[in-house]
Amino acid sequence: MFSISDILGAHDCQGFSRRDFLRLGTLGGLTLPGLLANKALAAKAGLPTRDKSVVLLFLSGGPPHIEFFDPKMTAPVEFRSITGEVKTNIPGVTFGGTFPKLAKLTDKFSVVRSYASRNAGHRYDPVTVAGNPLKASMSALYSRVVGTNHPATGMPTNTLVLPEAIDDDLKLNANFETQALPTLTQGGVLGKSYQAFNPAGGGDVNEDMRLSIKANRLADRRGLLESIDSLRRDVDTSGELESADRYQQQAFETITRGAADAFDWTKEHPKTIARYDTRSLFDQKKLQRYHDMKRASNLLGLQMLMARRLCESGCGFVTVSDCGWDYHANNNSPKRMAGIWPMGGQVDHAVSAFIEDIHERGLSEKILLIVTGEMGRSPRINKNGGREHYGNLTSLLVSGGGLKMGQVIGASDHQAAEPATRPYNPKHLMNTIMHTLFDLRRLSITDGIPKPVINAIVGGSPIEELV
Repeated sequence: MFSISDILGAHDCQGFSRRDFLRLGTLGGLTLPGLLANKALAAKAGLPTRDKSVVLLFLSGGPPHIEFFDPKMTAPVEFRSITGEVKTNIPGVTFGGTFPKLAKLTDKFSVVRSYASRNAGHRYDPVTVAGNPLKASMSALYSRVVGTNHPATGMPTNTLVLPEAIDDDLKLNANFETQALPTLTQGGVLGKSYQAFNPAGGGDVNEDMRLSIKANRLADRRGLLESIDSLRRDVDTSGELESADRYQQQAFETITRGAADAFDWTKEHPKTIARYDTRSLFDQKKLQRYHDMKRASNLLGLQMLMARRLCESGCGFVTVSDCGWDYHANNNSPKRMAGIWPMGGQVDHAVSAFIEDIHERGLSEKILLIVTGEMGRSPRINKNGGREHYGNLTSLLVSGGGLKMGQVIGASDHQAAEPATRPYNPKHLMNTIMHTLFDLRRLSITDGIPKPVINAIVGGSPIEELV
């Protein structure tokens, strides 16, 4: 497998951490070029891309749709939201009690109460693949069309932001969510080359950020940059880069073109960091004692900050994973769904900060935010005060991207058990996202893209009320 150490030599070298990767990336002097700086290049290449990007916040485990955006406080007590409700800016509409900040921003997003993943297990591909025959996630399909790296900056066009990407020292234990994570951005028949780039490493890409270089070169900016330039020439001449493992190549491109700067959230203004930061909201170690919450963290706010930075640097599809949403209350998670209070509060804080921030930066038309999970939770509360797996209704929030905001779309029945109006599913969600990213009519007749890829992207219809 190709790595920088293979060319520079492994003797007298030390492991190169993600923190060092970020330091090295800044030496190239890259400034954030503005949202989707590849638009002109893509247009020149004949690609029907729009000046947009997508952030998919995936709440792994199955967030309870009743405690989120459909509290049903008039239903019998065994069905209604355990967190109560909070009034929104839309008359007669309430959300679950952990979302007071989002309740004040209802003009800036829409929720869909008749959306159902029709999936009741801990696989994420029923949502992210949406049944397309290539078995490739939405993000992988996007990457297949636009390329895996920004042609000018080297920025990966498809990135996964885990909590470990925020904290170098974070060591989350494994559980069912660890096993399911690859299905979140899977490449399907397109191959692993089109899976999301993972700056935290781990899994198939555990070498992404593990490069080796002589320590003394870090102290010599000029010498380091000259070495990298020479390395690029050597690799390009030999053709080794072209044949290298794609993940290693992406890390290489990101570093040598200076795009690593975008992954360093500490470069934001301290007031911006404080605005997003959710670390003080709860002690993550208390939740991590439970098996189903071993991957729960209090870093979601900073993950969302990194997502915004990546969009500004040309990444067209960012997937943010927030784990710990399996609420059976069966000793593998807290009784009476006690975890909903810190976890729901964190989502409220992080998502509202993101929405407000992109509006203030004039990016609300450019960035589409999706908040969902692989399923909802059962309407009836179980004997432990928890909710079971449930695929017949699923939480869905949509914000920005030039779509129609300020709506509650659809309705559930009186117990929040089934859609009572037109049902929507992941195929509708996928088409809505692809409608945002591409001119689908032009894409359908674009040369150079395999027909199966085009068919997977353009097939179906969007959520009608949004477009």
